[in-house]
Amino acid sequence: MEQKALATWLKIIIIGVGICGLVVYFIVFPSYGQSIVNDYPEFANRFLPWLVFLWITAIPCYAAFVFGWKIAVNIGRDKSFSNDNASYLKWIAWFATADAIFFFVGNIVLWLADMSHPGVVLLSLIVVFAGVAIAVASAGLSHLVQKAAALQEQSDLTI
Repeated sequence: MEQKALATWLKIIIIGVGICGLVVYFIVFPSYGQSIVNDYPEFANRFLPWLVFLWITAIPCYAAFVFGWKIAVNIGRDKSFSNDNASYLKWIAWFATADAIFFFVGNIVLWLADMSHPGVVLLSLIVVFAGVAIAVASAGLSHLVQKAAALQEQSDLTI
């Protein structure tokens, strides 16, 4: 696959995932939460804190999309192995780590505030694991891209 085609597909995927995320965060979560409140009015005081908490968890995800977009642009410019891309991947790793930590701590705080259930906290570990997996993969890719950029720079200087 050519660099420009790969970059185009990456941008399409980033836009698609971003739109799906907006639908989930601003349509699915509020409507699902409202249906829970309609069925169980005693949970009405938990709706807004949970909704705001979930919206805050979206911020690092969309920040990571911005860096993913920059990586796609660099790939389209045939600068796949660059220090910039290594730096962007490192930022994505930091955002994923921060989001996983925030999500876990937020679930614990909501549980301690009696706004959650221990089962929800346990299930949130799946999301935390996914965030940590993304962070580790991004950090590993950052390291490899940085090594490849150094090799490419050496190769360019010797020719």
